[in-house]
Amino acid sequence: MELLHFTVILEREEDGGYHAFCPTLKGCHTQGDTVDEAMANAREAIELYIEDLRATGAYIPVEDILIKPVEIAA
Repeated sequence: MELLHFTVILEREEDGGYHAFCPTLKGCHTQGDTVDEAMANAREAIELYIEDLRATGAYIPVEDILIKPVEIAA
């Protein structure tokens, strides 16, 4: 079995919980009440996304992300 690696970004929601998304897989978003729940949901969403790509014969993107902080004086 091939291991694929993807970055998941979590954003805290104003009304509670977390929005999770995988920037490499466009449109792959989910949410959860806790970080653990959001990550479990993200794993499931990514698995289903990849399953759909394979079923349609589509290319599975290879992650090429560089995350760098930017400091701005305000």
